[in-house]
Amino acid sequence: MNVVEIMTKKLETIDADAPVYDAIEKMIDRRIRSLLVMPKDERDVHGVITVRDIVNKVIAKDLDLKKTKVGDITSKPLVCVDKGMDVEYAINLMSKFNITRVFVCDGKEIIGIIALLDVLSAALIKRAKEGHRA
Repeated sequence: MNVVEIMTKKLETIDADAPVYDAIEKMIDRRIRSLLVMPKDERDVHGVITVRDIVNKVIAKDLDLKKTKVGDITSKPLVCVDKGMDVEYAINLMSKFNITRVFVCDGKEIIGIIALLDVLSAALIKRAKEGHRA
């Protein structure tokens, strides 16, 4: 199974200059655990901010949620896989780098994201299909 088959296509984004407070509001409102952080300029690259980043880098240190910028705690560079890659490859990357998501790219364009929950769902679907063949 290729990553493109199980990825989430709707990517939620946020600007690097936005306050962390805005990221929290967006995550809670959309019930998601990460946001794609847009590059500041043409020399910059995309990043990701996660619930874990916010808790560990801002809340645990009692920093001001409205003064701390998303770009200050963004993880870069993104871990990306090509849309034609096998899901097993993505799982191995997640394990190797101890991360919970990888982004899916078509050339230089980010077209989706695969999180651990997507992997679990795909595993259940695969097992269900195999069970029906017997």
